[in-house]
Amino acid sequence: MRQHIGEQTIKFKNPPVIKAAASVVGEKEGEGPLGKYFDRILSAEHSSNKTWEEAEADIARQGVELAVAKANLSIDDVQYIFAGDLLNQGIGSTYGLRGFDRPYFGLFAACSTIGEAMTIGSVFLDGEFADNVVVAASSHFCSAEKTFRFPLGLGNQRTPTSSWTVTGDGALVIGSAGEGPRITAATTGKIVDMGIKDMTNMGAAMAPAAADILIQHFSDLNIKPDEYDVIATGDLGVFGHELLVELMKKKGFDISKICTDCGIEIYDKESQDTHAGGSGPACSAVTFASYFFPKLLRGEIKKMLLVPTGALMNSTVSQQGETIPAIAHAVRIESGV
Repeated sequence: MRQHIGEQTIKFKNPPVIKAAASVVGEKEGEGPLGKYFDRILSAEHSSNKTWEEAEADIARQGVELAVAKANLSIDDVQYIFAGDLLNQGIGSTYGLRGFDRPYFGLFAACSTIGEAMTIGSVFLDGEFADNVVVAASSHFCSAEKTFRFPLGLGNQRTPTSSWTVTGDGALVIGSAGEGPRITAATTGKIVDMGIKDMTNMGAAMAPAAADILIQHFSDLNIKPDEYDVIATGDLGVFGHELLVELMKKKGFDISKICTDCGIEIYDKESQDTHAGGSGPACSAVTFASYFFPKLLRGEIKKMLLVPTGALMNSTVSQQGETIPAIAHAVRIESGV
């Protein structure tokens, strides 16, 4: 039976099972609304490392180790690791995971990386190319600011539309069999570029990509938004989320009552001064792993659509005046409870 549905969607014949999820975060994330849900909260931005890049690599390692342990497996039971981050050449993941001695796919989809990883990992499992895989995404506030915006030592003033890169790693162990929420379908996004150039307004750049993938997902599967208990986008933040709701209404879809954003959920906008909210590959990864996954396990959420969003630029092309292409991936997860 053909498993490619419509234009961009895969419907899995043997839906992979999310066996375990782990979240490792920094202090700021631990002080936010989801603090009690995280598995591990680090005591400082540097942890015990010399540089922010080393700290991010260490966080990536801890996330994978913890997820595998929570699944009651050893790393040798994992056939592939799919992981990524924001740093040049994916060094957060590469340096963090180099000691595991497992087949590795380094991915880059910016802040939508966990959605790409879940999709590709599920294809491997559904195709019987693996029994267990790990998917993960990490980021670090300080290393991201240095790479994409301004060195923190300059003390630049943040704009109201700017987001706060989440320090953390979210990792999932997904298997071909077992008990747990299942990934039943995935819609792979296209690159969407609406001409936005402002690196401090990621929400405006990514919201059209989120709208594009949602409309395509509904069309491919011939469903409506109320098919889901929750639609959780990645890191549009306050302004991007508002724009997404408006864009969807113009297309005839009212998602206002069931759609939230991981970048809104992870921080308290007022007390933590994070402006538009959270961003970074870790944003949707740790929010799903810590907050939404347990709700799926308990059956409090029966069916959700996770839609991580990503801005596919780098600092070089942005300084050269290029626009910000964006992408979003939609992953359907069902509790089975």
